[in-house]
This record gives sequence, structure tokens and C-alpha cells, in this order.
Amino acid sequence: MQTSPPPRTYRVKSFGCQMNVYDGERMAELLAAQGISPAPEGEDADLVVLNTCHIREKAAEKVYSDIGRIVKSGDKAGRKPLIAVAGCVAQAEGEEIMARAPAVGMVVGPQAYHRLPEMLERAVAGERASDTDMPAIAKFDALPERRKIGPSAFLTVQEGCDKFCTYCVVPYTRGAEISRPFASLIDEAHRLVDAGAREITLLGQNVNAWSGEDAAGRAVGLDGLIRELATLPGLQRIRYTTSHPADVTDGLIAAHGEVAKLMPFLHLPVQSGSDRVLRAMNRSHTADGYLRLLDRFRDARPDIAISGDFIVGFPGETEAEFADTLKLVETVGYAQCFSFKYSPRPGTPAATMDGQVAPEVMDDRLQRLQAALNRDQSAFNAASVGKRCAVLVERKGKKPRQWLGKSPWLQSVWFEGDHAIGDLVEVELVEAGPNSLAGRVLQPVHA
Repeated sequence: MQTSPPPRTYRVKSFGCQMNVYDGERMAELLAAQGISPAPEGEDADLVVLNTCHIREKAAEKVYSDIGRIVKSGDKAGRKPLIAVAGCVAQAEGEEIMARAPAVGMVVGPQAYHRLPEMLERAVAGERASDTDMPAIAKFDALPERRKIGPSAFLTVQEGCDKFCTYCVVPYTRGAEISRPFASLIDEAHRLVDAGAREITLLGQNVNAWSGEDAAGRAVGLDGLIRELATLPGLQRIRYTTSHPADVTDGLIAAHGEVAKLMPFLHLPVQSGSDRVLRAMNRSHTADGYLRLLDRFRDARPDIAISGDFIVGFPGETEAEFADTLKLVETVGYAQCFSFKYSPRPGTPAATMDGQVAPEVMDDRLQRLQAALNRDQSAFNAASVGKRCAVLVERKGKKPRQWLGKSPWLQSVWFEGDHAIGDLVEVELVEAGPNSLAGRVLQPVHA
């Protein structure tokens, strides 16, 4: 690479999970701390960071397509932007990216992006830089202070995974499970609230695996952290995602009934309704055990909304086993859900299993599953009509005096009135669509 002028503008493009969104925000803050400004909407940036996800099929090929588009756009404009590939594809395939894409100046894994500024110095000097080390927790200590943010903010509390589901690359790209220290999380939460957050969502690959010691030196789990966060003045709402059934504790279930600021929403992936498929996935729970967990959450908080994840077409899945999944969906009545076709990830045990399911069979099953999930989401929204709840205003709507926000059950709600972003507004839910609800303003809860 030739030497380049220091970039004046940047753009971070994040793919995949909410943890990637959090990482993307933190990388943007790192770059801003170096005096680099976000590129205006519609304009090319001097530095483009592709913050990648490795979960879905052909993830790497999509990265190369994006690199090609960035280079082509730069050529048309007579400029050569710096390109950085970050995230899980960078971690898994960093050497190949450097070899295959000479336009890429930096490759940085999800545990090393705190070193982005020094890597940028090397890239500007014409030296290609790669860092896919996986230091335990050092990056969080090296990140800058949080800047002003929106009313809802992410806070990563746990990273990595020790579960080794046979279809998943996360243990290889994010490393072993590790929990951030209690005191560091409380400090960052204070800063988020000071910067404008009214709601904090705690993030982790297996967020309910978080553990630590509180200020008194007592061992606590995620419920203990939630209870401490609930004492923060100015923080109105707490959420967490993504959970694993194996890490659900009595304390976490109890917290849903006892902590008013903990929202009545649970994202608890199950992946399949077939016990044989779950064993092949190395999921460590049964369909019945999963349902009994949900019963306990509902006993603690009867109005709780349930969300989940499903994979269809896992190797060896039969039509009868897929029918077990549909039966589980019917039993639960999900408020929201994510469903995917199985895609083999290189290096995972499932990629070489016998009984790979034909694409057309997966397509058919996914359509049937999504139809059932869409039916239940519409039914959940329809059953919400007539409820009164607080909505956190997150952004303006398309029409004058129209506002959009989230209900306690993570539904999108729109309403009209004289409000501001960050307000908690008491509304009555008066009309339901498949993906959102209309609200009638009653009174502001907190302005």
C-alpha cells in the first residue's frame, strides 16, 4: 500500500447481531476520538469499516462484494478510501482477506478493535495491519468515554461462548465465555445514563452466563447486576439478550416479577422442537425443559412476551421432527421470533454431518414456520389492543407531530402529540398491525 492522507471522515457498516451494533458504535467512538468525523449521509467516506458477522452462509463472499463496491465507487470519484474489515469474518478469515483483497488496509477481530487507532496510523503510513488476538477483556478498558447517545443504549456485559453448539462459529470467533467486572459495568451504565440513555439493553452471546462480585464482594449473577442497575436514577428500563436455557437461574426468573424496571420481554432461543435434533445441535436442553422454563417465567411475570430463535433444515431433520417444531411454536405463542435456514459454517461439526437437507425442503419448511410465527406475532399484537403502557420515544415519525417508540413488550408503537425523543409517554394501544401498533396519548410519564 502507498501512503495515504489521514482520513477526515469514516463510516462503520455493521452486520448481524446486536453485539455487532454495540461494537460498531464503540469503533465509531474510537475514530471520533481521533478527530475523524462521520461521513455525511450519501457521501463516500475516507475510511470504511465493515463490521462483519460470520453466522450466515456466504458471509465472507458478501464482504468481498462490499469491498468491490467500495473500491469501484472510489475509482469513479478519483479517490482511494481506506478499508478495514472487522468483526467475526475478520477473526475467522483474516489471513485470507489480506491475501485475497489487496484493497483492505486493516483486519481487526472483535476482541482487538480497541487497537484500531494505532492500526490506522500504520495503514496511513502504507503498512497493512492485521490484529486478531483475543485478549480477555482489555478492549473495554481501552475504549473512550461514551459520547451523547439516544434514549436506548446497548451495554455488553459478557462475551464469548462455551456451549459449542454444533452449527455455530461463535466459540471460535468470539472466544470463551468471559464476564466484564461488576464495577466496570456499573460505571459504564452511569455514563450511559448521563449521556441520555433512559433504557439499557445488556448484551452477551450468552448474557445470562454473566457472573461477578458486587461492591460488597458477594458473588452475583445477571439478576444481581440487574437489581443494582435498577437503583440508578434516570434509568427507566432494563432489557437483556441473548439468553441460553442452560444459564437460566431462579434469581433471574424472580427478577422478572420483582424488578419494575426490568421489561416484560424474554428472548430465549430454542432452535428446534425435536429432542433428537437438539441433541445433534448440542443444545443441552429438551423441548419439554424449555417449555417448563417458560412456564416459570410466566408464573413470575404473567404478561411477559416471549421471543426466540429457530433453525430449520438442520442435518438429518425429518418432516416429523419439523412438525415437532411447529407444535412447540403452537404451544408457546411467540410475540416475536427469528427463524433461519441451516447454513453450514466451515469448521463446525454440523458442516460434515450426514443428512444435509435439500435447499428446496429448507425453503418450504422456513416458509411454513414463518407463517406460524407471523400468525402468533399478529395475535399477540391484537391482544395488546386496549392495554395502557409507557412508550419510550425513540424517533420522529414521517408525519408532523408523529412519534415512534417501543412498548414494554418491545413492540413498535406510533402516536401523535407534542413530545421529544427520550420521553416516556403513557398511551392506550388502540390499533394493531402485524408489525406495529397505534397508540392514543394519555399523559407523559417522565418528560
